[in-house]
Amino acid sequence: MKTDILIVGSGVAGLYCALNLPAEKRIVIVTKDTASKSDSQLAQGGICVLRDENDYDAFYEDTMRAGHYENNPDSVDIMIRSSQNIIADLVSLGVRFEKNGEEFIYTREGAHSRPRILFHEDETGKEITSHLLNAAETRKNITLTEHFTMVDLIVRDNLCRGIIGRDAKGSYTCIQADYTVLATGGIGGLFPHSTNYRHLTGDALALALTYGIRLQHIDYIQIHPTTLSTEKDGREFLISESVRGEGAVLLNSKGERFVNELLPRDVVANAIFEEMKKEGSKHVWLSLAPIPEDQIRSHFPHIYEHCRKEGYDITRDPIPVVPSQHYFMGGIDVDRYSRTSMERLYAVGETACNGVHGRNRLASNSLLESLVFAKRAAEHITSYYNKSDELPEPAIDAARYDGCEAVYRTLVLEAIEKEKKRHGSHHNENECR
Repeated sequence: MKTDILIVGSGVAGLYCALNLPAEKRIVIVTKDTASKSDSQLAQGGICVLRDENDYDAFYEDTMRAGHYENNPDSVDIMIRSSQNIIADLVSLGVRFEKNGEEFIYTREGAHSRPRILFHEDETGKEITSHLLNAAETRKNITLTEHFTMVDLIVRDNLCRGIIGRDAKGSYTCIQADYTVLATGGIGGLFPHSTNYRHLTGDALALALTYGIRLQHIDYIQIHPTTLSTEKDGREFLISESVRGEGAVLLNSKGERFVNELLPRDVVANAIFEEMKKEGSKHVWLSLAPIPEDQIRSHFPHIYEHCRKEGYDITRDPIPVVPSQHYFMGGIDVDRYSRTSMERLYAVGETACNGVHGRNRLASNSLLESLVFAKRAAEHITSYYNKSDELPEPAIDAARYDGCEAVYRTLVLEAIEKEKKRHGSHHNENECR
């Protein structure tokens, strides 16, 4: 099988990249699960935007400070400068951000010096991703294939010529492409406790390690301070940072506050871990008492409903919360156009690292960063498009890929541990829970 452009992943980065490619190009998107099961769908809080030119310096400083000034300044500047055009594009696709009349409503989250976050209830990621997915499904030049797992790259002379994948029936297929874009998301499936979908296990990282594709800061793994503490298995339910941005407070078992809730995520998570250690507890408490009840029900309806099903009325009761693995700041090293160190191979979204986030991501920068650099990848591919010759159909040795998931999982985890030791433990003070 041969196509013009192959995109691996159906989150906001993969979908938006596809939508920004020329209509005459044949585009194939493959995704490991159903198209709607991406971490982009789970983003609750919102998406940052530069409100006006007077906000630039503060937005830039907030992003850099949260990232411990290990961010790439050029990437941060590109993201902020591109934000208004991205929002306008999303609105044109039908995305509904909250408004007061004709004016956007902005909220604030931890480590932001002012409100600059647009949102849709407490399901902003779902609102954005569903509109992008709907748009992609209407494009005649885009083919979307679900339950297709990438197991290998097709590489010739350090040129990426496509991938080998396995479908739901266990059959293997080669998909050749002039250009390949990796948009495979995060690595939460590698950890016992994570807000991510379990099928996101860093497949692209494993193949990058296999083929010597340059990586960056793969030990930079963010712990979200507040996920609902339960005894159930599976993905942890995130309590959005915007809840704290609107006034919710963290309490210990004595009902005492112990941290400024609006500090960067890593600082708040570490404070929670320390308090749990001091008290010998499995969680701390999050109280929404400072937030008016009508605001809770209107701004956080899905969090309210989920907690209600777990036996908590967040308009009256504090809820037990614990930090969990949430986001991957490191990844496949890319430049300002999302190019990797392998020719004809791009990477976008959480699987890529362009340096925007530094050592710790600022709240609600993830959707924006993914969209900005996915569009830049599409524009670069379009501007410099050069068709490749079709290779003879590569022979596939299916036995070679038996058990590859476990091999890839071990490969990525060992590489992360190696990088942690090289950097020193201060980059990741607490184990991913």
